[in-house]
Amino acid sequence: MTHSLSTPSRRQFLLSASALAAGSLAASVLPQKLWAASNKTVILAISAEPPALSALAHTAGPIVSVSAKVTEGLLAYDFDLKPVPQLATAWSVSDDGLTYDFTLREGVKWHDGQPFTAEDVAWSIKTIKEVHPRGRNTFLNLESIEVVDPLHVRLHLKKPAPFLLGALSATETAIVPKHIYDGTDPLTNPAQGAPIGTGPFRFKEWAKGSHVAYERNPDYWNPGEPKADQLIVRFITDPNARGIALETGEIHAAPSSPVPLSEVERYRALPNLAFETRGYEVQNGVVRLEFNLEDPVFKDIRVRRAVAHAINRDEVLQLAHFGYGVPLYTPVNPNLKNFFAPDLKSYPYDLDAAGKLLDEAGYPADANGERLRVTLDPMLLDDFYKRGGDYIKQALDRIGIKVDIRNQDYATYVKRIYTDRDFQFTYNGMSNLFDPTVGVQRLYWSKNFKRGVPFSNGSGYSNPQVDAWLEEASESTDQAHRGDLWRLIQAQLQEDVPSIYTVAPSYHTFANRALVGHTVDSAGLNANLAQIELTS
Repeated sequence: MTHSLSTPSRRQFLLSASALAAGSLAASVLPQKLWAASNKTVILAISAEPPALSALAHTAGPIVSVSAKVTEGLLAYDFDLKPVPQLATAWSVSDDGLTYDFTLREGVKWHDGQPFTAEDVAWSIKTIKEVHPRGRNTFLNLESIEVVDPLHVRLHLKKPAPFLLGALSATETAIVPKHIYDGTDPLTNPAQGAPIGTGPFRFKEWAKGSHVAYERNPDYWNPGEPKADQLIVRFITDPNARGIALETGEIHAAPSSPVPLSEVERYRALPNLAFETRGYEVQNGVVRLEFNLEDPVFKDIRVRRAVAHAINRDEVLQLAHFGYGVPLYTPVNPNLKNFFAPDLKSYPYDLDAAGKLLDEAGYPADANGERLRVTLDPMLLDDFYKRGGDYIKQALDRIGIKVDIRNQDYATYVKRIYTDRDFQFTYNGMSNLFDPTVGVQRLYWSKNFKRGVPFSNGSGYSNPQVDAWLEEASESTDQAHRGDLWRLIQAQLQEDVPSIYTVAPSYHTFANRALVGHTVDSAGLNANLAQIELTS
């Protein structure tokens, strides 16, 4: 059979192909001592090299994939998104929703041997409110943090925040050591690239362009964990190379739909690989076109609406995602049923309407049918962004808009969009997480428009009415009312078109069948992986 690895020639071919496909990321780049065959060394792969290794001030996917191995949160969340203890062992919320009390785990040490205390929690949350892309709205209603004693911390809110108890994971509210960060710029502190945490693994090395290596924390607070002695996370940008590495056993697991979507069924048939769809409950991803509203072309709403009329979401789903997902018209993922607006489907696919809008905007077609030329920056974190960008180019060509695609590495992309703001429009993806106040508000709240903060309000969108609805939804304890507010927000965003949503993708993990403990809660491979190990 085509999926058999029983003959040496097949395995030798695949290994050779993997080395060629991965280029500088080939297995030979890794030190041999890390590559040594051992059931105590687990090797993962992610699709891009992270710009930092701590989620203190970042929401970028590659950072989220590595951060929780070292730095932990107050809570973790099971598959039903119910909180379970991590650095906090107990918690309570006052009847009025304004006071949160946390009892912290006793005897926990930072990887440098210093004790973990409530001072670290207080400092981390205060800093996250200032520098994290979602932190400002997550902790918008936080008035003060009280360190009751070394093992007790109390949050005082000026208004309720009904979503807050769901936002305290290792990747959303990372708790970092105050004694390492205090008095420094948290964005440039060396610990962002060589993190010190309380987690099951200690940072060992970051080989730029190749991998991050972690080693077992012998002083971890949970006896018997972690199960693995070493954890290596490789950066393999080519999905074909990731697939081959999985097939040959060169890596043991990879998250976020790691192989070419056109090849998923073939990989599912391989006897050595397991297919896992759990571990993404907290993500609720969405894919979209985002406009720079300061750009001379796209500041005209007629042009943005013309682009919206030119996008056929069924085509995007099939051509870019091979059907893995559902068409999407709003920023809220359909899984968030209380907030989703299922009937909101404005701007139908209509090329004639698109042409009329461009005429009105002063972009008539020339003799060759061309109206204007623009540049698209796709976020090349997954291969469907590239295919989606190619589709956008073809779709807009139908209405006379010529699109130049500018491809770049992930770090350059993030800097271009959120710091330099040197872009016209971009094709990217975001996570709603468990609540749109946490996952979506950051994208449209005018107070979250700040240069240098990645995955915030990149379009520069500002609407006072939307701001008011966002803020009301962030503090209301009436979930039905919050749902109504979010449907109003979605309708207004459809009217204003700061972005165009195309697909809510579905994700999966591939893992070697010998690997166990890789998906134990809603964070999947993004969790701390204290239980991960090879059984043979």
